[in-house]
Amino acid sequence: MDLSHRIAAFRETVEEWLRGLYHGMVSHRAYEYIEQEAEDQEDAFLLACFPDAFGIPSPVSYYTAELLPYLGPEFEQWERRMWDRGSVLERKGHQFHY
Repeated sequence: MDLSHRIAAFRETVEEWLRGLYHGMVSHRAYEYIEQEAEDQEDAFLLACFPDAFGIPSPVSYYTAELLPYLGPEFEQWERRMWDRGSVLERKGHQFHY
């Protein structure tokens, strides 16, 4: 291996390390917040569409039942997430206490 290949390999290693450092220190936290906010939006949407899953009567559920074939896997995960929480606002409170 000549010197130019060794320098190129070293440069790639350093660039990969710096990208990982940047992701870990700066952008990773932002991705977590974005993912949490997207999940909260999804939770609010599903709660508005299927409140009867938690014993809240709603005439809207009759019409939104047509969405169940499209939301099947998400619906099961959402139900588990919602039953694990103490309240709907519990997660929002945790966002401001890090």
